[in-house]
Amino acid sequence: MSFVKRQKTLNLSFVLMKSNAGKTNKMPKINYFRCMLVLVVMSLVGYSIAEKVNSTGGMVWSSARDEAELVEDSGVVIGEQDQIDGGFSSLDGMLHWAIGNSDPATLKEAAKDAEKMSLDELQKRQLELKELVEKLKMPSDAKLMQIAIDDLKNSSLSLEDRHRALQELLILVEPIDNANDLSKSGGLRVVAGELNHDDTEVRKLAAWVLGKASQNNPFVQEQVLELGALTTLIKMVNSSSVEEAGKALFAVSALIRNNIAGQDKFYAAYGYIMLQDVMRNESLDIKLRRKAVFLVGDLAESQLQNTEKAELPIFNDRLFLKSVIDLTAVLDLDLQEKALTAIQTLLQLKYSEPQILKEFCGLEGALERMKLQLEESMADEDKRDYAADVESLRGEVELIFRQKLGLL
Repeated sequence: MSFVKRQKTLNLSFVLMKSNAGKTNKMPKINYFRCMLVLVVMSLVGYSIAEKVNSTGGMVWSSARDEAELVEDSGVVIGEQDQIDGGFSSLDGMLHWAIGNSDPATLKEAAKDAEKMSLDELQKRQLELKELVEKLKMPSDAKLMQIAIDDLKNSSLSLEDRHRALQELLILVEPIDNANDLSKSGGLRVVAGELNHDDTEVRKLAAWVLGKASQNNPFVQEQVLELGALTTLIKMVNSSSVEEAGKALFAVSALIRNNIAGQDKFYAAYGYIMLQDVMRNESLDIKLRRKAVFLVGDLAESQLQNTEKAELPIFNDRLFLKSVIDLTAVLDLDLQEKALTAIQTLLQLKYSEPQILKEFCGLEGALERMKLQLEESMADEDKRDYAADVESLRGEVELIFRQKLGLL
């Protein structure tokens, strides 16, 4: 690194530290460690104070524009994996991340203040940072997860810190290897235990962590299912808290998607009754009803793909089917689209009974009414394109339905 760039780096470290002052008191440990390490590394890149003096004996200062140029000049681009796992392949990668995640206006203002610092003040600050780097060690993701789990095990932990520990896990479990490590260390059992906590926010975050860890991860799905968390999550969908109910349904979906064993447990726990209740309840949040009917379509698709599996009675249950079809009357294009997609898949099941859909569920009339409503929506410029797509899907569903009835 050139002399000028080393000086710019030192200046920028102070600018960033000043611009982020006072923001670490509520910062999760995972972010605190990373931010502090970035600041420390950038400061030490300056190497010796002696090199900070130019040929005239004065300090070499850089402008806010120089800080931005530093990234461009370096040619370093932080990789996606660096952002995911919290690691950096180089010190320049850390610097690039720190600049990219700082407010330019704040940097410019702080840079002006930094220019006023004397050489003695700079030397003192660097010594402080050198002492800090000796104390500061960046834990691995596995260590950070263990810290969070140990916190959750502490019965005297404050509610705020319990929230924080779960928020840290929410970030850490996204990489599949981390989710697997959490399972192997027994962390999933601890998180599952938080589903029974008295605090709504704790329950919500715990469900969210389990859902994130289980997504497209058969190993974790199996572990969470063995813990019996699915039954608890199904009950949580009935929570009066919209957020808790939403995250619980998210976790249920993540646990049973593409997982036959999970789906069997879901049906055994009467999870389909929960879905039926959500779809029928007009007072519930529209997002929750969308998630419910989307899961119905996903379950029907799984049944369609697994032809060797005996077809479940719920797919011919009149009340269950009617709760899906009735959603086509709700004036929400997203919900209508998801309902049509589910109906389309249900119609393709080998043992579907079109007469039940026509006479008891009123599918024929529902499709006609929906056509008129979509024509009105297409007259609205803001809804035209989306409504046209939904109408195209409605037409496909109507065609399949008429074929099933033997009318074509």
